[in-house]
Amino acid sequence: MSDTAPPAPPTPLLVLDVVGLTPRLLHHMLHLTALARAGSQAPLSTVLPAVTCSAQTTFLTGTLPAEHGIVGNGWYFRELGDVLLWRQHNGLVSGDRLWDAARRAHPGYTVANICWWYAMGADTDITVTPRPVYYADGRKEPDCYTRPPALHDELTAELGTFPLFHFWGPGADLVSSRWIIDATRHILRTRRPNLALCYLPHLDYDLQRYGPDDPRSFRAAAALDTALAPLLADARAEGRTVVALSEYGITRVDRPVDINRALRRAGLLEVHTQDGMEYLDPMTSRAFAVADHQTAHVYVRRPEDLPAVREALTELPGVERLLDDEGKKEHGLDHPRSGELVALAEPDAWFTYYYWLDAARAPDFARLVEIHRKPGYDPAELFMDPFDPYVRLKAAREIARKQLGMRYRLAVVPLDPSPIRGSHGRLPTSDDEGPLILCSTPRAVSGRVAATDVKSLLLRLAGLA
Repeated sequence: MSDTAPPAPPTPLLVLDVVGLTPRLLHHMLHLTALARAGSQAPLSTVLPAVTCSAQTTFLTGTLPAEHGIVGNGWYFRELGDVLLWRQHNGLVSGDRLWDAARRAHPGYTVANICWWYAMGADTDITVTPRPVYYADGRKEPDCYTRPPALHDELTAELGTFPLFHFWGPGADLVSSRWIIDATRHILRTRRPNLALCYLPHLDYDLQRYGPDDPRSFRAAAALDTALAPLLADARAEGRTVVALSEYGITRVDRPVDINRALRRAGLLEVHTQDGMEYLDPMTSRAFAVADHQTAHVYVRRPEDLPAVREALTELPGVERLLDDEGKKEHGLDHPRSGELVALAEPDAWFTYYYWLDAARAPDFARLVEIHRKPGYDPAELFMDPFDPYVRLKAAREIARKQLGMRYRLAVVPLDPSPIRGSHGRLPTSDDEGPLILCSTPRAVSGRVAATDVKSLLLRLAGLA
C-alpha cells in the first residue's frame, strides 16, 4: 500500500478576454478595479499584429505568429487563391495549446471555450462559438455552435438564441456580451470545468465607433463591468481564480488609408467585373493588401515587383513602415502565410480594404455586414450609412421581410470610412494605451507580462507548473 498522497486538484480558473481594456478604461470599471486591488495587475505586452486572432492564439500557445501561424484575423490562402478572414477551425493553429500542457500535468483536465476564436475542432471539453444558420435560399439567421451538441438547446432554452446581430454590425452592443456572460455562468454551474475561457467583445464597438476618449466609450466600459459582476461573484463563491486580460488597446484614429487603391493606381492590383460590379482578383494581381485594422499583409506575386510595390506604398500618407523579411523576423511574423511585405499604419491612421475607384462599381457586399466575403476588415460595418436619410426606413422594411420569412438584404453599411474613430493593430506607444492583465491572486502578476508568457502563467495559477 502506497503512502504517497494523491496530487492536489488543479485550482479552477476563469480567464476573461476583455477586448480593448486599458488602464484608462479600468478607471470606469469598479468591479474589475476591485479585483485588481485585492489581487494584482500588470501591463501586458501584445503581439504584432495586435488583433484578436493573433493575440488569443499567442496567449494559448505561448508562441508568436511565426510559430503558431495566425498572422492576422485573416490572410491570403495561396493554395486556394482566396482571401479568407474569420475562419473558425482550430486546425489552422500550430503548436502546443494550454490545455495540452495542462492535461500532461493533470490527466482529465477539463476546458470550456466560450467564444474565444478557433474554437471549432479544438480539443476542448465544452465549446460555444457564434455560428449563423446559412439557409439554402440565402438567408442568414443567428445561432451558435456548441460541443457537446446538447448544450445548444440547453443554452437557447435558458438564454434565447445567440444574439448574432448584437455581436457584430450596426446593432452590436452589450446584449451579446451579456449572453456570453450568462452562458459562462451556466457552464460553470452545470459543468464546473477546470478552465473557462470567456470572450467579452463589448468594448470593441463604441471604441471603434467613437474613439477611446469619448464619454460613450467610458459608459460602455461601466456597463460591461456591471454586467460582469454576477460572474465575478460566482467565481469568488466557487474559489475560482480570475484572470482578466486584453488583446490590445484601441487608440484614436481619423485617417483611413486606401492601400489597395494605391496599388491599383500603380497598375499592380487587378479586378474582374461581373454585373457591373468589381471584384478583387488576387490570383492575377501583381500585388494587393489584406487590410486588418492598422496592419496590412501585402502579397506580391513576383519578387521583381517588390520595388514597384515599395514605391507605391512608401510615400502613401498614413503608412509608417513596410516590414520586409528582416522586419517580419524582428516582430515574429516571418511565416509563409504573411505577405511579402507587412504595412504598418501611422498612429492616427488605419487601412481600408477598398479597391474600387468608383463607388458605383463597388460589389454589393460592400454595403452589407459580410465579414466572410470582404477581402479585408471593414469597421464601417459598425455603422448605418449616416449620409443616407432613408437608411433606417430601408432597414425596417428589410427586417419586416425577414420576419415574414422572406429573403432580405440589409444594405445599410456606408462606403465612407471617415466616421471611424478608433483602431488597433500596431504595438502600443505607451502602457496607458496598451493592454493589461489582472489577477484575483495577490502578487501573481507584476512588472510586465509578455503575451507569450500568459500560457505558463495560467499553468502556474492552476498549480500545474
